[in-house]
Amino acid sequence: MSNQTSVGEFLLLEFSNTRELQLLHFATFLLIYLTTLVGNLLIITTVGLDHNLHSPMYFFLANLSFLDISYISVTIPKSMVNSLINSRQISYSGCVAQVYLVITFADAELFLLTAMAYDRYAAICHPLYYRVLMSWCVCVEMAAGCWIGSMLYSVVHTANTFRLSFCKSNTIGQFFCDVPQLLKISCSDTYVNDILMFVLGYSLASICFSIILVSYVYIFSTVLKIPSTQGRYKAFSTCTSHVTVVVLYYGTIFFRYLKPTSKNSQDQEMAPSVIYFIVIPMLNPIIYSLRNQEVKRALHNMVCRKFNK
Repeated sequence: MSNQTSVGEFLLLEFSNTRELQLLHFATFLLIYLTTLVGNLLIITTVGLDHNLHSPMYFFLANLSFLDISYISVTIPKSMVNSLINSRQISYSGCVAQVYLVITFADAELFLLTAMAYDRYAAICHPLYYRVLMSWCVCVEMAAGCWIGSMLYSVVHTANTFRLSFCKSNTIGQFFCDVPQLLKISCSDTYVNDILMFVLGYSLASICFSIILVSYVYIFSTVLKIPSTQGRYKAFSTCTSHVTVVVLYYGTIFFRYLKPTSKNSQDQEMAPSVIYFIVIPMLNPIIYSLRNQEVKRALHNMVCRKFNK
């Protein structure tokens, strides 16, 4: 079969075909998007302005906030515009770009959460060598590695997806261009794509999760040896926000991506996608600001300075 694509655009899944519900969808997504932007920009600004937060943990937190802004900006605006103008269209090139950026940002977050776990391991298990293990040079190299690794990983999946023909249909059963949905509407043989997506995705997620899990095994064993209750609480409190985000992230990603695509119904596809690409980026700054005393203090000081001027 020829690999030439016979479609020039795709049709995204709409949340409703009723005009009133389309406008409600636009208003809801706009509110979520603005909340996400404000929350994550506050985290980035606070970390940048408060010298007490100039440490590896908050350097990675600022990177996490930037990633949350990035990948929610790849999916939500197009969906909002389509609802506003009563359209479902996305161009072929726009779909390629969306797939590449979604995979890049999502996997960069996967790597970044792993780096943050190692940072907590170094801080709690090896406090005397922390500044050596997590020097600024090491932090920058780790952050750059997250980006470069995710970009290369995204190139593999994007190129492997769009080498296929899409003559069976141009309707994507998702509110953004999603690789599993694109494989469903391809008229080419997708066996290699399915295997590659499952094996690479499972391997990558498993390796990163294993590193996080092993890091926290060492962290908890070290913390439990601290004699004072206050000392144990202080050590645990620096990890609770990260653990919460990891549970949300991995719980969604395992349910969403690490199943054979043919067994996922449209409802099973939509719900975790909304959580993964919309809810989690909005919740991350809330989780870190509510459960981290240093961030709350820095936010409070920044707001007070602003209003006292």
